[in-house]
Amino acid sequence: MSSDPTRPNPEWWQAQNPQAAQGYQGPQETQRFPVGQGWDQGPAGGPESSGSSRRSRGNQRPPRYRRRRRRWPFVSLIVILLILVAADRAANAYTEDQMASQVQSSLALSGKPQVTIQGFPFLTQLAARDFRTVDINASNETAGTGGQLEIASLTATLHGMHIHGLKSATVDQFSASALVTFTALGKAGGIPQGITLSADGSNRVKANISIGPLSDTAVAQVTQTGANQINIKIIDAGGIPLSLLGSATNFNINIPKLPAGVSIQSISVTQQGLRIVASGRNTTLSQ
Repeated sequence: MSSDPTRPNPEWWQAQNPQAAQGYQGPQETQRFPVGQGWDQGPAGGPESSGSSRRSRGNQRPPRYRRRRRRWPFVSLIVILLILVAADRAANAYTEDQMASQVQSSLALSGKPQVTIQGFPFLTQLAARDFRTVDINASNETAGTGGQLEIASLTATLHGMHIHGLKSATVDQFSASALVTFTALGKAGGIPQGITLSADGSNRVKANISIGPLSDTAVAQVTQTGANQINIKIIDAGGIPLSLLGSATNFNINIPKLPAGVSIQSISVTQQGLRIVASGRNTTLSQ
């Protein structure tokens, strides 16, 4: 029986390849794949490769997330600031009210003026008992004992106010301006009915007289005659006898007491009435 030349002879092949008879399968190669692809070591194409991959992914650490910073310190800071501002404003309002009472007593006003303490923060000024600027405003007040003079408006500015004790203070610079209407001027001078006053220049007052059948116009001169005194004297009565004008011919107005060191600096006649300006340095306010 002839053999097929294309088929190997079993005996010859076994003789040439003795390991084949023992079931030799040859070495198995091991492939390595990049860790980034999720593969671990294992036989190429073998079933262990997929298992190794799952074990490798199972051993990976979960990604770390950056923790957000807590915001509570900033919220607490804002709350503290709001509390300080509220305390500052409350202390400011209380001090302004107390200062208004002191100014009312010093100027002999019928009511409390409006006092505004400038500058922020206020607590630092209060701790030092020194206030940089204080504004005072009042309207429709009467000044002096017994309501001697009606003041339509009063404005004052105090620069450098220093508190001493509970009822006294000194002021580096004091300036004030007051307006007395012509009606209030006539009441203070005791001018009889039938005479009305109006402006006639910077230092003159015109008196319109209408008494019974008499009607004419007189002119009065306004002059400061003392530290706190203003004189109004008729210099031209027209055709009206002076005897009919009574006290309107010549009368004085006494300005209520001013703080120590404050004096009248100027007087002027305006369309609204008599404007009085006073100022002083190193003045004293006492209650």
